[in-house]
Amino acid sequence: MTSHWQTQLERLAAGQPALIAGIRRGVEKESLRISPEGTLAQTPHPPGLGSALTHGSITTDYSEALLEFITPVSTGIDDTLETLADIHSFVYRQLGNERLWALSMPCIVSGDAGIPVARYGSSNVARMKTVYRLGLGHRYGRMMQAIAGIHYNFSPPEAFWEAAWQDDGAPGTRQDYITGRYLGLIRNFHRWSWLLIYLFGASPAVCASFLRGRQGHGLEPMDPEGNTLYRPHATSLRMGGLGYNSEAQRGLAVCYNDLDSYLKTLKAAILTPHPAYAQFPSGEGGDYQQLNDSLLQIENEFYSTIRPKRVAASGETALTALRRGGIEYIEVRCLDVNPFAPLGLDAETIRFLDAFLLHCLVEDSPPCSPAEQLVLDENLATVVDRGREPGLTLASAAGRRPLAALAGERLQGVARTAALLDAAHGDGSYRAAVAAQEAKVSDPAATPSARVLAEMARDGLPFYRFGLRYSEHWGQYFRERAPGEAALAALEAETERSLAAQRELEAADSLDFASYLAAYYDQYAAL
Repeated sequence: MTSHWQTQLERLAAGQPALIAGIRRGVEKESLRISPEGTLAQTPHPPGLGSALTHGSITTDYSEALLEFITPVSTGIDDTLETLADIHSFVYRQLGNERLWALSMPCIVSGDAGIPVARYGSSNVARMKTVYRLGLGHRYGRMMQAIAGIHYNFSPPEAFWEAAWQDDGAPGTRQDYITGRYLGLIRNFHRWSWLLIYLFGASPAVCASFLRGRQGHGLEPMDPEGNTLYRPHATSLRMGGLGYNSEAQRGLAVCYNDLDSYLKTLKAAILTPHPAYAQFPSGEGGDYQQLNDSLLQIENEFYSTIRPKRVAASGETALTALRRGGIEYIEVRCLDVNPFAPLGLDAETIRFLDAFLLHCLVEDSPPCSPAEQLVLDENLATVVDRGREPGLTLASAAGRRPLAALAGERLQGVARTAALLDAAHGDGSYRAAVAAQEAKVSDPAATPSARVLAEMARDGLPFYRFGLRYSEHWGQYFRERAPGEAALAALEAETERSLAAQRELEAADSLDFASYLAAYYDQYAAL
């Protein structure tokens, strides 16, 4: 049965194609800096990249060695990718003999001590970012924090929201309407995100150094020397128990049925002490090894495949921003870095994501119960570990069914939104992107995870050698690729501006760190 919102979308898009032609998107791509030998760089953030605290395009994530590249909001896929390529080319001009690691799972690492925590300067906001990362390291280990990924930010244009709201009779406020629709998208995303893991997962194996001293991981050696550990049918180990997955957070039942419940649950997790974390100092005697001893230090510590977002004002918490203005866009967080693409993703992937997310938005999305969420979590874990297993079945409303059948049905729905996007853009690139994913369902060997394992086996490469091969290949590509003059000038200017902005922040601080943190956490109490 066709949903009301699918019918609405088709009707609106037929009359006004521009309503969906102007999808707004942005990419945040993480990459580890590595030595020529394939080990994690121990050098500080290159000074030629400006301030990691205030630079608009280049920052760091957990580690000083984990770069993060950020594109501005854009309505053009080619523009987004060109900007991301320019950032890569600019960065390579500052790296010396270092390279960017071309995979999500880390290069050769020498335990937690070999993963330097990111530093941002002496201001209060800088110290808060570093202390937060120290806390993550104590709670989950630094190894997990060395994993890289790609985040994709998505929002339909304002004109679409206005037309859809009016078409539905202008119920309530427009922002409440938008927030409700985004929450429906998120619930459906949780129902079907296993499909993205199958199609784009590219981390079926890890370097043995990543798991040194760790027992019960369930992986098997891929080579006689045991340099590589893997699961034969895995898709994205990054999204499973070895990656961004917290045992402590398993009991955190976050509800996406309404914004109030979402905010209330995360607020409680941030303000309620968690006994297991009391062992780490959180300000006693001036010793800050974490921001607090609660289950979450801040909302970013809640790991999820997708997040509701709103741009926050300076010093404002993410939850406060959502309370103030509702959901503005969503952030998809389950994409692996694709080693076969120079940027880690490509235009075909972005087009599929657009069609998939639009499909999640316009399909019926009933409230999700705790029981359903457990089933969805199980499906995701199954695809992470065994997604390409012949005959694999997943739970569905009709009982257990073959993954291939469920994927085929879901792709039919995505193809409908792809056709609307093609009509709006006047070409067939969106349907072609869906067809490319249908081919992966028909032939699991075409998935990135299968291609990674096949190339490693064919060429006798352990994981780190495979990663080094692509890191060197794309490193050479970006060293030879000259960024446009305007882009280069803009990045150089932003580098200088960011350094000045950091100095200004450090000079402007008037509160001691304890008072600064107290004022920050007062925002959560006021939610």
